[in-house]
Amino acid sequence: MTTTAVSDNYLTCRRGIMSWLFTLDHKRIAIMYMVVILAAFFLGGLFAVILRTHLLTPRGLIPGNPAKVAELYNHIFTLHGAVMIFMFIIPAVPAVLGNFVLPLMLGAKDVAFPRLNLLSFYLYVAGALFFLYVLLGGVLQVAFGIHLPGGFGLDTGWTFYTPYSTDKTASGVVAAVLGAFIMGFSSILTGVNFIASIHTLRPPGMTWFRMPLMLWGLYATSIIQILATPVLAVTLLLLAAERVFGVGIFDPKLGGDPVLFQHFFWFYSHPAVYIMILPAMGIISELVSIHSRKHIFGYNFIAYSSIAIAVLSFFVWGHHMFVSGMSNVANVIFSLLTFSVAIPSAVKVFNWLATMYRGQIRLNTPMLYAVGFIALFTIGGLTGLFLGALSTDVHVTNTYFIVAHFHYVMMGSAVFAFIGGMYHWWPKITGRMYSERWGRIAWTLIFIGFNITFFVQYVAGAKGMPRRYATYPEKYTGYHRHSTAGSYILAAGLILVAANWVHSLRRGRQAPPNPWGGNSLEWHTPSPPPHDNFAVRPEAGDPYDFSGWKESADGAAWLRAHQPA
Repeated sequence: MTTTAVSDNYLTCRRGIMSWLFTLDHKRIAIMYMVVILAAFFLGGLFAVILRTHLLTPRGLIPGNPAKVAELYNHIFTLHGAVMIFMFIIPAVPAVLGNFVLPLMLGAKDVAFPRLNLLSFYLYVAGALFFLYVLLGGVLQVAFGIHLPGGFGLDTGWTFYTPYSTDKTASGVVAAVLGAFIMGFSSILTGVNFIASIHTLRPPGMTWFRMPLMLWGLYATSIIQILATPVLAVTLLLLAAERVFGVGIFDPKLGGDPVLFQHFFWFYSHPAVYIMILPAMGIISELVSIHSRKHIFGYNFIAYSSIAIAVLSFFVWGHHMFVSGMSNVANVIFSLLTFSVAIPSAVKVFNWLATMYRGQIRLNTPMLYAVGFIALFTIGGLTGLFLGALSTDVHVTNTYFIVAHFHYVMMGSAVFAFIGGMYHWWPKITGRMYSERWGRIAWTLIFIGFNITFFVQYVAGAKGMPRRYATYPEKYTGYHRHSTAGSYILAAGLILVAANWVHSLRRGRQAPPNPWGGNSLEWHTPSPPPHDNFAVRPEAGDPYDFSGWKESADGAAWLRAHQPA
């Protein structure tokens, strides 16, 4: 299975910028996604630090006229939220890690539709450019008086809530909607490609219940991408039509209903939470099993729970709208449905813990991120139950309690899994190992900084601190300073992660084909893989049976048990 020469790898088999821009190789497309998505993460994170720095004092640190400062603050938090959601968290795991490992796990040469895969990437880039033009244009205009052609700007928040987005002063809404619309098509096409690949490209021996759980996570995610994203697309088109043609759909001035927009938006956006989480859960299933050296516990339950979460995610959007004027009956129904989603999520957590129990746990960098994910996702999930309860939600809605919950589920879970997955498959992607020492130091800073930043926001929110405010009463000063200090520690940890990866590319030692002792098919090919992935189509076995591998004498690699160490 590994007879292809290591020198014939996907990074060096063709050279020149054009060989990258027009490649149909899923691995190169994943690398291009990675560059753009990590750049978006850096931009969104930079503006998050600016926001937290401004909030060090009750009146804020950004100088100038209070009205202008408040307007600039609105533009900045809109940019932070929109970039992090639409350009980073939603596409990160499927587009980067999914694109890279899915065909390898299937023992295939590529995805089912390679040209569609490249089209998906360019749709994402085109949509992102529209989006960034609007968002950065607004910040530049308010902060520095720099007017980009068209006078664009957006301060509606990442949700585009009406009537904010139907107000004619928000001049960048149509262009931003166009950007989100184009990126939505990228998401849909990626979902189609992944489902087709999993259905048609599984190798001999790989039945549905012998697939790596990462593939189950990507499959469930693809279902949501295909079914939910068109709803957002139609909603955004209606919003654009209302602004351009003056048709009364969402604008109450024209006889529209702004709550209808919320229904449409959250019918997509709550399933979108699971576009971020489900592939992250697939990563955690891989990390926990491999780095505990133990067969995954409850495989069938974890696989079925992925599908259950995908299905249930379409029935709980109303919990975002408990104070928006829905009937009491609707509120109670959505509250009960919200609690039901906790069941398959808890199934996963307990199965991961059971997998770790009495396993040979190695707390290397990927495993630390897996453990961090489980801890932070549990906190975020439990506080989600508070928000699913009507009696609690009506008191903490639009407070920092929501901000903390959202970040524990999104960054504390999805981002931790993404970084953990990057570390786990980094040797396979680049052919280089990274510094384990600096990986652990960075994780420590990120974990501590994250909790310092966001846990205190639960307390501030419970005490009534509203979110989205550019200024605040002095009694909340301590909470904000605590949170801002944590954000600096968190940022330092993320910078260390980037530095570790860059150092790995320049000076990291050569990675073996299987540095972790995994048994899924991507570990049966060289690091980095050849252009065609495998010289001969491999035959799949149990992806969590590690008995056929033994560690080399120097501990740097895992070899087939019949090979000399």
